[in-house]
Amino acid sequence: MASSAFNRIMVTAALPYANGPVHLGHLAGAYLPADLFSRFQRMKGEDVVFVCGSDEMGVAIMVRARNEGIDPQDLVDRYHPMIEKAFAGFGMSFDHYGRTTSPIHAETSQDFFRTLASKDVFALKTEEQLYDPEAGIFLADRFVVGTCPSCGNENAYGDQCEKCGSTLSPKELINPRSTLSDATPELRETTHFYLPLGDFQGRLDQWISTHPEWKPNVLGQVRSWLNDGLKDRAITRDVPWGVPVPKDVADELGIDAEGKVIYVWFDAPIGYISDTKEWALKQGDPEAWKPYWQADDTRLVHFIGKDNIVFHCLMFPAMLMAHGDYTLPENVPANEFLNIEGEKLSTSRGWAVWLHEYLEDFEPDLLRYALATMLPETKDADFNWSEFQTRVNSELADVLGNFVNRTLTFAARFADGKVPELVHPSAADTAALQELATFPDRIGKAYDSYRNREAVFETMALARLGNKYFNDTEPWHTRKSDPQACANTIHVSLQICASLSVLMEPVLPFSAEKLRSMLRLDGVRASMPAGVQGEIGWDQAGRPLLSPGHELGEPGILFTKIEDDVIEEQKARLGATPEGQEEESPHEPVKDVITYDDFAKLDFRMGTIIEAEEMPKSKKLVKTIVDLGFEKRQILAGIKEHFEPQALIGKRVAVVANLAPRKMMGTESQGMILMAEDREGALFLMNSDGENGSVIR
Repeated sequence: MASSAFNRIMVTAALPYANGPVHLGHLAGAYLPADLFSRFQRMKGEDVVFVCGSDEMGVAIMVRARNEGIDPQDLVDRYHPMIEKAFAGFGMSFDHYGRTTSPIHAETSQDFFRTLASKDVFALKTEEQLYDPEAGIFLADRFVVGTCPSCGNENAYGDQCEKCGSTLSPKELINPRSTLSDATPELRETTHFYLPLGDFQGRLDQWISTHPEWKPNVLGQVRSWLNDGLKDRAITRDVPWGVPVPKDVADELGIDAEGKVIYVWFDAPIGYISDTKEWALKQGDPEAWKPYWQADDTRLVHFIGKDNIVFHCLMFPAMLMAHGDYTLPENVPANEFLNIEGEKLSTSRGWAVWLHEYLEDFEPDLLRYALATMLPETKDADFNWSEFQTRVNSELADVLGNFVNRTLTFAARFADGKVPELVHPSAADTAALQELATFPDRIGKAYDSYRNREAVFETMALARLGNKYFNDTEPWHTRKSDPQACANTIHVSLQICASLSVLMEPVLPFSAEKLRSMLRLDGVRASMPAGVQGEIGWDQAGRPLLSPGHELGEPGILFTKIEDDVIEEQKARLGATPEGQEEESPHEPVKDVITYDDFAKLDFRMGTIIEAEEMPKSKKLVKTIVDLGFEKRQILAGIKEHFEPQALIGKRVAVVANLAPRKMMGTESQGMILMAEDREGALFLMNSDGENGSVIR
């Protein structure tokens, strides 16, 4: 396995934003895969440190805090413990779970920044940026909204249009406005630090080429960025929330550091390092973190969702290269996205399954198993409650639980609660034990290669082997006709149960512990940090683990089936706001009050669409010709996802007739077609019986 070339493994899971609870999309993207991998490696006896922490900086935190009228620190102090508690309840085996508001993180980020500055890595650029004259601050990307130049969406953010997906900069927006005060921003000069990614393109390209084993979705996205050519990326911002830019560095360069912070995409991955430093302090050895980040024989693995691929495969590695003292990732096994009941996960409309609420109703292992079988490893996947029920009832209860229960019950009734001796084994007995010996390697290779779904399916295959063997040997018959054959069946079946209690540990840790208690199997190596380093590890699980005469514990039920009404109740919860999160209105808030004079400046007219066609190279725009009665207008509308162009011809529409013409994708638009947008984002034409050109008042 790949781990044999390394002396230690450093595992990270993407830092979740501390602006809301954890949901299943988070778990499927980064956290469950990372935990499966880490638990398996500890069972193998590998030296593993697994860290994560709350990402508490960045504009997303500021936006949420501002919307609630509280300080950003109050917001993260609410969600950090909620996230940490939910992860613990789910069985996440972090060595340390930190937070980026910690003093050690600020110190680590600033020291990293200083090192790059001392090596003249950064480029300084003085540019004009949008400034809110009423709020008195420069506006971060998410504090500016305006009209998207690609699709005409009037509420595009300064970094991205959420309707057409275009990547934007605040200065590209048409008619920008501040979300802080609704003021029209001004352009003012400010100086920022940039990481010149283009300077690292050759080294990054060469490094990426040494990892052809990476997932195709990861390599595809990385290659796309490399083919387009890497550009300078700003790593500082003028916002009041974040890790401050080191004043000594700014002073040396003659830059005013007041109000300047390190951009969150730069400081967040450094959180992995600061989390490891905090772990080292807990061990009583402040220097213990260094080998995990700075030794050549460390296997560094980042578990992330696909929206973080570029940051972890290009930007963070460039930072590590620039610093010079750090190892580079050995793999970045990013997962795709998880949908819920066939629909895109949406936290704003509550279309999500929240971890802390799930844990109030079900055991963690049920979700760990079901979700592991649905992981979006190569493409987007779907979680639905009916499949969850099927996985629990048909696999955990009927296959794994049934095999364990019937084996231990037979042992209690017909072997005095002890492991009988294996005497003159039959061909079936020998074949079962021989196949059992193959499972640690079969399951382990899948875990080690980040094929978690395969690993879990192989684990259940061992339980299926046990059930088939039990059925084929028919101990309910042989207990009278051939007692030794019955004893042999019980012996072999118990050995399979014992192996299962080890091999199911990564995905079903709570149930594995319960099974070992029933078997009274001690000395198993722990999959949790700083646990018992027993003699029985992953590689030993393929051989018999229970000696003849070993006394067993009381049989018990591992898994209980879930009834239909319980599942229906869970389905009914979809769309609700989770406990601990402020309810968001399904409707956009009403904008600030205006005067009649402001309204009277707008000229609304009725018209008829007489021509409509798709705009070339645009995913959103439709080019229309609208007859306003007194003249015909060419109007571009970002509605292609909602209407077929041909279906628009002949439709009556309301138009803003006195809007200044503007160009989109090189074509002039001479007005705006008004639309009604519902809470799901669907658009509807506004209609009237008025003749073309009639005024809408």
